[in-house]
Amino acid sequence: MAEIQFAARVDAREYEPRDKHRVIFETFDALEVGTTMELLNDHDPRPLQYQFMMEREGAFSWEYLEQGPEVWRVAIGKVK
Repeated sequence: MAEIQFAARVDAREYEPRDKHRVIFETFDALEVGTTMELLNDHDPRPLQYQFMMEREGAFSWEYLEQGPEVWRVAIGKVK
C-alpha cells in the first residue's frame, strides 16, 4: 500500500473539547478536492464520522490508520 500524502494534519488532542470539531471541519473545508487530511485523537472519533455523514454526505472518505488504544489516526479525504 502506498503511503498517504497528507495536505493537512489536525491533532485533536491539542484542542479544548469545545473547539475540536470546529477546527477539524475548518481544516477539511480548506482542503482541495482529491486531497487528504490526517486526524489524530485520543479516542475513537466515531461521533465525528457520524457528523461528517450528516453535514458532508458524499463529500468525504474515512479510513482508520490506527485504532487505539492510546492514539486513533484517521485519513479523511475530500472527494467533492
